[in-house]
Amino acid sequence: MKNKKQAEHLSPVNEASRVKKLHRYEILDTPPEASFDTVARLAQRLFVAHAGFITFVDADRVFLKSSTINSRYREFTRIESLCSIAIESERPTLILDTRQLESDEYDLEALLEQEIIFYAGAPIITSDGHRIGTVCVTDTKPRNDITAEQLEMLELLSFIVIEKLETRLAGRRTIRAYDDRLHRMVHDMKNPITSISMYAQIMGRKMLAVERVSEISNKIETAAKSVEQHLNNVLNEAKIDNEGIYLVEQPVLFSDLTETLKNTFELSLNNKKQKLHIIQPAGLTLYIDRERIQDVLDNLLSNAIKYSHRDAEIRLIVESSENMATIEFRDQGVGMTEEDLQKVFVRFARLSSVPTAHERSNGLGLSIVKMLVELHGGQVWARSKGPDKGSSFFLTLPMYKAMPFSTP
Repeated sequence: MKNKKQAEHLSPVNEASRVKKLHRYEILDTPPEASFDTVARLAQRLFVAHAGFITFVDADRVFLKSSTINSRYREFTRIESLCSIAIESERPTLILDTRQLESDEYDLEALLEQEIIFYAGAPIITSDGHRIGTVCVTDTKPRNDITAEQLEMLELLSFIVIEKLETRLAGRRTIRAYDDRLHRMVHDMKNPITSISMYAQIMGRKMLAVERVSEISNKIETAAKSVEQHLNNVLNEAKIDNEGIYLVEQPVLFSDLTETLKNTFELSLNNKKQKLHIIQPAGLTLYIDRERIQDVLDNLLSNAIKYSHRDAEIRLIVESSENMATIEFRDQGVGMTEEDLQKVFVRFARLSSVPTAHERSNGLGLSIVKMLVELHGGQVWARSKGPDKGSSFFLTLPMYKAMPFSTP
């Protein structure tokens, strides 16, 4: 529990990464939703407080997603909200009487105008350690009756919110994936269907020679097969059921990916006192969809952090051959059994290993990693010597080879 002001400020790099993560959830400036409102009401009743809120802290403002009281405001500046302070700690923030605060981090006049005398807030924490908002309660009088159990329940409500955000985001991505498939299907089939219609009209209006009829029939058959192929492609993509089907491949400097990786997971590594060592060839360039492979690397490092113990070392080792780069994530964590290795990339598989700090795991990440890497023409596999002997996850990706310049 953090009382008043005990947390260190977020560094500019961490703050930029935190805000980027918040924006990925597409929750800012959205209307009230029943599931979030229910959590806010539960928090209010748990503390028998004047008001309960769910807030999200943007770069320069605090957005009120849910509120149990009628208010004409949907946002405040960060200095007008104690939630900006609450996200600086992993544990709940408890302020018994705001009138006792002495800090230029708060606009005390604004707090009193909002009748906020008491405040308790639990940070909403993403799986990679970013604190993006709070579940909080306020009261119009000072409180000294708050129990540890109440604060623990407030934390549990914040866990419910992040699970709701993840589910909400997955649903939006699925809808977009299907919408994208529909648009591409219509676009791809428009030309062959137009051709079929045109050839049918020609055959119906004119007396054609046998050779001409045969030629047009062949063209109709070709166009029909094209429609069939496009439909098969859509069905195959639907089986994979993931937004990442359509790849935008381009040359990407691998060191740029690892720099983003370090910035994204700096908080998670620091929280468990873990060290990340990266060994990579200078200037290595891959030919990949940058966003998709960044997701792959994020997922593998996130797993290494989750399943490694405090003070552990995680190594990212890259080796290059003529056409492919081999990337290894090596940890000193809980390891895997032979049975685990057989199903580790299977969707929703239940493994014997458990995250060392009881972090969340939905069983989907590694199946998506496998799909994305294989779409790039690469492979994934895992190795472990057994329980408590660590694990290594490997993937191969195509290297970029610039075409030699030639003159006619």
